[in-house]
Amino acid sequence: MVQTPAKPETETLLLELPKTLKLYVTQEQFAALAASNRELQLERTAQGELIVNPPTGWETGKRNRSIIGQLDRWYENHQQGEAFDCSTGFILPNGANRSPDACWISQARWDALTDAQKGTFANICPDFVVELRSGSDALKPLQEKMQEYMENGAKLGWLIDPQNKIVEVYRVGLEVEILSNPTELSGEEVLPGFVLLMGRVWG
Repeated sequence: MVQTPAKPETETLLLELPKTLKLYVTQEQFAALAASNRELQLERTAQGELIVNPPTGWETGKRNRSIIGQLDRWYENHQQGEAFDCSTGFILPNGANRSPDACWISQARWDALTDAQKGTFANICPDFVVELRSGSDALKPLQEKMQEYMENGAKLGWLIDPQNKIVEVYRVGLEVEILSNPTELSGEEVLPGFVLLMGRVWG
């Protein structure tokens, strides 16, 4: 007797979506999509809109490696809090799912989370966030994302724009500071002793 192979429970299809069409997903649906599409950096707004970020080009990847590498060296030397790279997603207090290009959370805030709150996507907004603008990124959505981080608990944020060699520095309760072609950035009192050298980031 010849048995017919069972059909797979899911079948992969290619679907082209117009830019004007928005998709909305629940937290549970987002988690399932993220697990099935690990090569993509997926995000979700507080309203549930799905955002698909394709893999970065080599220039952005090289710059981000420098940022994460420098943050990691500071972390290893100071052993304070928890540092994460761009593949890590968080559920912010407003319900959005976000993945900063680099971030850090204080030990006290991280330890205060329950195991359930840590989950796959930790229910917390990092204390420190970095967003690196790639060649295909529009500036306004990144600025809106930075404001969202600050409104949800971040204490310090850097929006790095290599195209124009500008860094926007976000601080709690203060106006955004614009730095033109800085040679270094300070972690200030949020990350004492951390200095990001911009030479390799600018490329």
